[in-house]
Amino acid sequence: MANDEDRQAVLDESRLGPTDRRRFLHLTGALVATLPWLALPRFLEGKPVRRPVGPMSTVPARHMLRYGTAARESNLLREGLPLGNGRIGALIGGDPASTCLYLTDASMWLGKRDVVLGADGQFDYSTAYFGSLVMLARIYLSVEGHDAAHVTDYRRELNLDQGCMRLSYRKDGVAYTWNIFASHPDDAIVVHMSQTGGGGFSGSVTLHGMHGDTARAEATHWPTPAAATRFEGTLENGLRYATNVMAVASSGSVAAAGQGLRFTRCDSLTVIVCGGTNYTPDATKGYMDPSAAPLALAIRKAEAAARVSPEVLLSTHVADYRALFDTMRVDLGTSSKAQRAMDTWARLQARAMPGSPADPELEATYLQYGRYLTIAGSRDSLPTGLQGLWLDSNVSPWMADYHSDINIQMNYWLPDRAGLPSCFDPFTEYCLSQLGDWTDITAKHFNDPRNVFRNSSGKIAGWTIGISTNIYGAGGWRWHPAGNAWLCNNLWQHYQYNPSQAYLTRIYPLLKGACEFWESRLLTVDVKDADTGQIREVLVDDADWSPEQGPLDARGITYAQELVWDLFENYRQASSLLGRDTGYAAKIGELQARLYLPQVSNKTGWLEEWMTPENLGEKEHRHLSPLVGFFPGDRIRVGDSPPALIEGVTRLLEARGTGGYGWACAWRAICWARLGDAAKAYRLILTNLSPSKNRSNGTAQNLFDMYQLDDGNDAFQIDANFGTPTAMLEMLIMSRPGLIVLLPALPDAWAASGSVTGLGARGGFQVDMAWKNGKVTSVTVRSVGGKRTRVKSGAWEKEVSLRPGDVVTVL
Repeated sequence: MANDEDRQAVLDESRLGPTDRRRFLHLTGALVATLPWLALPRFLEGKPVRRPVGPMSTVPARHMLRYGTAARESNLLREGLPLGNGRIGALIGGDPASTCLYLTDASMWLGKRDVVLGADGQFDYSTAYFGSLVMLARIYLSVEGHDAAHVTDYRRELNLDQGCMRLSYRKDGVAYTWNIFASHPDDAIVVHMSQTGGGGFSGSVTLHGMHGDTARAEATHWPTPAAATRFEGTLENGLRYATNVMAVASSGSVAAAGQGLRFTRCDSLTVIVCGGTNYTPDATKGYMDPSAAPLALAIRKAEAAARVSPEVLLSTHVADYRALFDTMRVDLGTSSKAQRAMDTWARLQARAMPGSPADPELEATYLQYGRYLTIAGSRDSLPTGLQGLWLDSNVSPWMADYHSDINIQMNYWLPDRAGLPSCFDPFTEYCLSQLGDWTDITAKHFNDPRNVFRNSSGKIAGWTIGISTNIYGAGGWRWHPAGNAWLCNNLWQHYQYNPSQAYLTRIYPLLKGACEFWESRLLTVDVKDADTGQIREVLVDDADWSPEQGPLDARGITYAQELVWDLFENYRQASSLLGRDTGYAAKIGELQARLYLPQVSNKTGWLEEWMTPENLGEKEHRHLSPLVGFFPGDRIRVGDSPPALIEGVTRLLEARGTGGYGWACAWRAICWARLGDAAKAYRLILTNLSPSKNRSNGTAQNLFDMYQLDDGNDAFQIDANFGTPTAMLEMLIMSRPGLIVLLPALPDAWAASGSVTGLGARGGFQVDMAWKNGKVTSVTVRSVGGKRTRVKSGAWEKEVSLRPGDVVTVL
């Protein structure tokens, strides 16, 4: 991540972190000097785009989703392919005769800043007040005579190495190709349709608003045939939005036709989609910029892109995308020729068959798909919520919001591990932009007498959040006292991967404010020491709920105790590193030393979830709330913690089982990797890769993770698409400041041979390594701010010292 001193220079080049930038310079050489490195923190004007010179550099398509059939609109969430530039996303389906693009802007949110509490003192969790992420538009691109019955050799693919979707087919001896991509530099979604063999395109483009909008079409003054259709609107909360669709042809005609466009006898056609809102991450403006004009901006952006050839638009996008995607390469082994010959859906089903052989290339592609979704969904805008940028309606489960009791945290475990630290920035910027409102709402409403979670002391300070949050500073569902500590855990670990004093300075108010909240909340109680029988005073969380089960008013839940211990530890380190508030940090250290820490139940043998040996919830509950001190926290460590404590962790993990929702399986897999149990971790990876059929949990045709609902339906929930790759990387490398462990949980399926480059390691390092027959054969460590660490694999261990920016070959 760029520090503040470098920020302006970075904005002129890209929002890439220094490590991303350095590796891309190495990978693409002189091309970089001409690239447009354009920052788009929201829907803004942006700087002029500088284009790459020369032909587009190509790479072999190592990671691809491919299909021999079209994606049905009726099943778009499971079959459609996702594109995104970090701010605006499209889910694409349909056949060539009628292709649909479902558009979502990250800031297209219903709801208000109003805080409305119910009779129980909890937040009103409805679209009227809390709001919801909703769609921006639908676009239909129809081509006459190109229906499925009249085309052959149909192929649909998503090239992860280039971040581009491609359709190809033949009709009457003519080869047709569609390239579809979401360009970050041009801030547009582009569809380019071409052919070889004397064919052409005739048909229509229609634009449909999702909120009662009526599009209007008009001819565009252009040197070549062109026209546009567009709409603008305002949500009930005052958010302004717009979409503009422009079609440009090389020949034939393009004309306005009612609310849409009509194109006739075109050798090729380029459709450019731009749109957005006037959202701004500024609470003083009510999160809406009154000076912004979304429609005028969408028109200017589309027309700017239309002045450029589609080939240059594509090469600009690919170069920008590869600057991020190429920062990490993964090879988990070689699949068979027969496996490679199958399309993605057939391959997933074959791998799930009992006794099927390993398919390591499929698993590597799934890992890279998580990185692809990170790049597509998390750049210079709002962070990814429950469904990222990909909706199929305006009614999404759980409002497609930010859930803070695992989901948004899991979304952001991957970027630093996967060589994409700059993609973490939206999470940081979101937390900073909301802090003022979170603090104000906490002060005014947390101690409401109807709130079962209120502070018994009557004191209040700092900030906390609801289990759900929106983009307007408000909370939803129930209060979540420990949510502040868990968000701070993510923020702090990003610092551990990418040490930067400027970044630490920026997040320091979040850490301190969370500590102030817990200083006012903790209660003193007496507990009996299990070993000595002596009574001692400890500090515990006030009435709270262990997500998402058990009593609502339990005190001292393990979940909160561990997260608060972690918060206090991280704050103390931040204070020391910045030389700030040393007296307050000492006070927090005293509180930390008095915190009650969980014990192993003498009845269940599990690490206790509540301050009792009794189990007060479901044995196989989806959440691993009592294990947050093991992961994502570090207080409980294999090799450092008492064996009885590790045994309690293991027994609880066993009791939770190896099935269930994708995000739950991903969390379990990471914990098994931390325990060094490769077989159990890998089994959970395969559980998540199992095909979702009849609305079951599992992976859909497009690799989206599906979540089975109680009513027999299902929902897309993106966290497992990030959490499962995180688990895979934790099986390859486990790190904490001062220690990097290689291949801690390498499964047999990947053991024959493999390699990975660009793996992030806490302490400020990146690692390249290769292995053969389960043993590391080469290791290179580069510093992205770290100075000293131990590198360990099995019995082999070596101390590494280097300066920031240096690279050393360890083995």
